[in-house]
Amino acid sequence: MKIYINLLLIVIVSFSVNAQNSISGKITDTENNPLIGVGIYAQEIHKGTTSKEDGNYILNNIPSGKIRITFSYLGYKTISKIIEFKSENKELNIQLEETSFEVDEIIISTPFNKLQSENVMKIERLSTKSIQKMGVTTLSQGITNIAGVSQISTGASIGKPVIRGLSGNRVLVYTQGIRLENQQFGGEHGLGINEAGISSIEVIKGPASLLYGSDALGGVLYLNPEKFASENAKEINFNQRYFSNTLGSNTSIGAKLSLENWKFLARGTYANHSDYKVPTNKRVTNTRFNEKDFKTGIAYSKNNFTSELRYNFNRSQLGLPEDGIAEQTTSKTLLEPYQVIDNHILSSHNHFFFGDSKLDIDLGYTFNDRQEFEEHHDEHEDEEEHEEEHEEAALRMKLKTFSYNVKYHFPKIGSIEILSGVQGLHQTNTNFGEELLIPDATINDFGVFTTANYTWNKNTLQAGIRYDNRSINTERHEISHDGDVHIFEAIDNFYNSFTTSLGFKTSLSDEITTRINVASGFRAPNLAELTSNGIHHGTNRFEKGNNNLTNEKNTQIDISLEYKTEHFELFANGFYNYLNDYIFIAPTGDIEDGEPVYSYLQENAKLYGGEFGFHLHPHPLDWLHLESTFETVVGKQDNGDYLPLIPANTWKNTFRTEFNIAKWLQQGYSSLTLASTFSQNNIGNFETPSEGYNLLNLGFGGDILLGKTKFSTTISVNNLLDKKYIHHLSRLKADGILNQGRNIVLGLSFTI
Repeated sequence: MKIYINLLLIVIVSFSVNAQNSISGKITDTENNPLIGVGIYAQEIHKGTTSKEDGNYILNNIPSGKIRITFSYLGYKTISKIIEFKSENKELNIQLEETSFEVDEIIISTPFNKLQSENVMKIERLSTKSIQKMGVTTLSQGITNIAGVSQISTGASIGKPVIRGLSGNRVLVYTQGIRLENQQFGGEHGLGINEAGISSIEVIKGPASLLYGSDALGGVLYLNPEKFASENAKEINFNQRYFSNTLGSNTSIGAKLSLENWKFLARGTYANHSDYKVPTNKRVTNTRFNEKDFKTGIAYSKNNFTSELRYNFNRSQLGLPEDGIAEQTTSKTLLEPYQVIDNHILSSHNHFFFGDSKLDIDLGYTFNDRQEFEEHHDEHEDEEEHEEEHEEAALRMKLKTFSYNVKYHFPKIGSIEILSGVQGLHQTNTNFGEELLIPDATINDFGVFTTANYTWNKNTLQAGIRYDNRSINTERHEISHDGDVHIFEAIDNFYNSFTTSLGFKTSLSDEITTRINVASGFRAPNLAELTSNGIHHGTNRFEKGNNNLTNEKNTQIDISLEYKTEHFELFANGFYNYLNDYIFIAPTGDIEDGEPVYSYLQENAKLYGGEFGFHLHPHPLDWLHLESTFETVVGKQDNGDYLPLIPANTWKNTFRTEFNIAKWLQQGYSSLTLASTFSQNNIGNFETPSEGYNLLNLGFGGDILLGKTKFSTTISVNNLLDKKYIHHLSRLKADGILNQGRNIVLGLSFTI
């Protein structure tokens, strides 16, 4: 390890030459009026600033080479420029044009980090600020407001993302720029990430194995951490939210400090909730939960080198509802059974600039400690013995993952950009509890890839190819349970695959843009699918793995069409996804240890559907927005049976206004949303149909100015009419337990 550190220091020193670059200028609107507070940001080097009262700006200490700089301001079109610096001070004046639609942001999850409007792939993006306006309880619930995204939920605390009908290991999660590994195969615990300290969420809908390897077969959820403060600035941020339904609160405090070369930030968050209440005015016992989250980061930039180090600790304590609506209390103390899940995430991002080319080295380490505490039924135990038993988890797994991602951006050849890289991970899973869900195991991944982007006129072509290899080795275990012996046989399996992608974007006119993407993906079976042999208490069934499972492979074609004018936007996305050897779990009809037996099978399958919508901003009613989206997905096996866990069709209509009231309320908004979920009758073999329902949601808020401090306020009322309903992907549906009733969420945040 010491050798590697010394080598890294030598490389850093070798790049610390005396070259200094800066860029300055003035930002105005189309009538040459100066714009105050325009964001100027260089994502690659973690540097940013804002324009002053006269519209002038300056950004110092920029490395030599080609750096992308974006200029963004609410209500104006974003401008992104790649500027080549060669030991000089550049002057660039920018004129921003007003727009009625969302700001065009840089997309970080794609290989060439272009503006959304420039990307070959259609990436959905949602800011955390907009999520908080919706009054959601968890991050997973918030992303369901993206068309084509849903969640498999357990109460109000636990949610797993579903992208176009695919979930679990088929959806890869990235946070702090590295792969998140936290036993995500399980449906009975959440993401393990708090939305505080996250600036935005990007969603790739469809195979992304070319960029991220195995497990990105269905899509990617990419969480962008909050930015550091502007150069030579400091700030303290406070955020508080209150939830009426769960009598819950979420408190977050953050601090930032930026100097010329160094930047620091830290944020602490605590959330605490009681059992959620259904429309019958009853609470669902033991759906209470609490969460502690701490994030910190440090960044350094000097000449041709930038580095960023971030750390996140999250402890989630989640009650597991087993008795439905039983004991009625507003206590926040967890009952058994419950889980305690610790996530430690450490990431290092390093960028080396070589003039026309660039090298990115991303390293990550995650440590997931998952404990499950079971309910005790022995009434003859004395209190001391019970307390000792209570302190030890029946199930405890520690998952350690080291990941790496090295990418080299070749010098641009005319209009051609080329990127090549290697990615991989080394992972170990170790059991410490008396029960076993999956065995002790070691997993190694290695992948190599190349992708290229070619732009001419109003057209862009992007293509790539990748090879991956995964090895899975497990130990043999014998577990005795109620007189029965469950054997976990050792396995030594290898999986490999080639994946490719091809995408084309063209502007048929100034108003019409179309995209066509064809991509393949793959997923190696996970440890649960290969090795399970026992009761899974989170799902109330006896699960049997199948170590003969092969890779899942898929090919998806995506077609999207966008029509956009100054006051009207229309989009249509269609997809067809064919999966070879789709892995799913199904009941066998047997009973073992008092629970129904489920086993893992494979069958070819297909999913198809799309998302459609429009956004109307009529003139001269500049304060009015009408938005509508419809999403649908159908999943079938080749034998004609429907796939399980496919979300129902939904149609959302939002009436939104924007306004200012004198000088005390700025950027004010109000919204009324009717979310219609249709009945789901296309169900898997062990599912039951779900009835449709309509939910009405209300939102109001804005920025209140008191002196020099701006207070951002939000008021949200979800399920305004206290409607009784059960979501098709609720894991409590089998017990007939209703989803959450009316929830009033009050939010306040300010920065000093």
